Amino acid sequence: MAIDKERSSLSGLTEAEAVEFHSLFIKSFLIFTVIAIIAHVLVWNWRPWLPGPKGYALLDGVTNAAHAALTLIG
Repeated sequence: MAIDKERSSLSGLTEAEAVEFHSLFIKSFLIFTVIAIIAHVLVWNWRPWLPGPKGYALLDGVTNAAHAALTLIG
């Protein structure tokens, strides 16, 4: 059985196929990274990860509701 010199790489791809796959992989990775950065910026604008001195102001209502629910439970 002769070894095909065009497909002698570990992946089984020819040089042209490997270059094409690498190009597609890099483009997909960059698009994913840009989407992830945009998502992180939007979430940071919605609610910063590091709270201010008063904590998360939006959670005050949740805390009050949790205390009310706990008093109902027992």
